[in-house]
Amino acid sequence: MKKIIFIMALAAIATACSNDNEWDATGTFEATEVVVSAKGSGEIKSLSIEEGQEVEADVQLGYLDMAQLEIQKAQFDANQLNLDATKAGLDANSAQLDANKKQMSSSREQIGANQTSNIDRTLDLEKQVASIKQQIANLQKEKARFARMVKDNAAAPKQVDDINYQILVLEKQLGATQDQIASNNKSISSQSKGFDAQKKGVDAQIEGVDAQKRGIDAQKRGIDAQKRGIDAQKALVDNQMQNAIITSPVKGTILTKYAQRGEFATTGKPLFKVADMSTVYLRAYFTSDQLSDLKLGQQVKVIADYGGGKTRDYTGKVSWISSQSEFTPKTIQTKDSRANLVYAVKIAVKNDGYLKLGLAGNVKIK
Repeated sequence: MKKIIFIMALAAIATACSNDNEWDATGTFEATEVVVSAKGSGEIKSLSIEEGQEVEADVQLGYLDMAQLEIQKAQFDANQLNLDATKAGLDANSAQLDANKKQMSSSREQIGANQTSNIDRTLDLEKQVASIKQQIANLQKEKARFARMVKDNAAAPKQVDDINYQILVLEKQLGATQDQIASNNKSISSQSKGFDAQKKGVDAQIEGVDAQKRGIDAQKRGIDAQKRGIDAQKALVDNQMQNAIITSPVKGTILTKYAQRGEFATTGKPLFKVADMSTVYLRAYFTSDQLSDLKLGQQVKVIADYGGGKTRDYTGKVSWISSQSEFTPKTIQTKDSRANLVYAVKIAVKNDGYLKLGLAGNVKIK
């Protein structure tokens, strides 16, 4: 009997020694899980996913009811078209006002030209008066010269008479021209007042056109402000419509489906859980005296334990080491059975399709 007990004790010791050599820490496999929730509210019109399905990132997997949003967007588009038509009408009115203003400016220039023409005509008459006066003065000198010659019997008296006649004609012409100048001056003064009145009238019309254009510009600014407001509302609707489309933010495997087609979703309601299973993480626990043998990026041996003595070996890389210790979880064994505090470590492992979440695993530090 003692021999049997001794043999069993040796077997237990050998087993313990063997376990000490097989692994340095234990843990379970996990992945980075993402719970995808509804970004909007409405009936789920489509959600074409199943648990275990592989999905790509940012690819549509379903959508919420967007009928009301589409109606709102159509109304905004119609309002914008109406505003564009109104603005086009205002632009046409503004162009017509510009044409009217141009015509008024042309009329004002013509009035000014007419006014200048009258003044120029008066100046021409005054030149004629000066010329006639000069001719009379010249004839007066000639008359005096011939009078002296007649006195000396060097010229005939008829020559003096002819000069007197010429002077008389010029004086009559001078009087007529001066009368014409006086009449013109009176007429020009009257016409000038009329021209000034006409120019003031045109200036008033131009100012009226400018006032209308300022009013049109104000209306156009108001329309632009309304259009910016509609653009903002459309952007909000577009965002809501985008939020109604259901996608996965990551490439991975659908772990759990929480909602079905036909259900009503509210903002924040979980729809499904997805995780990238291409790389999983063994969360193992090490005692403080083991940390000196670990560093980030270090490669270690990972043994997946399927139970019943079935295991599979992998190469893992230390991706995270906790900076704080914690009490040893009840489900975790440590190499040192006396250790109460341990440090959590994440070890990244490429998944060959056999690793499952929650599967137990062991770590051997190389």
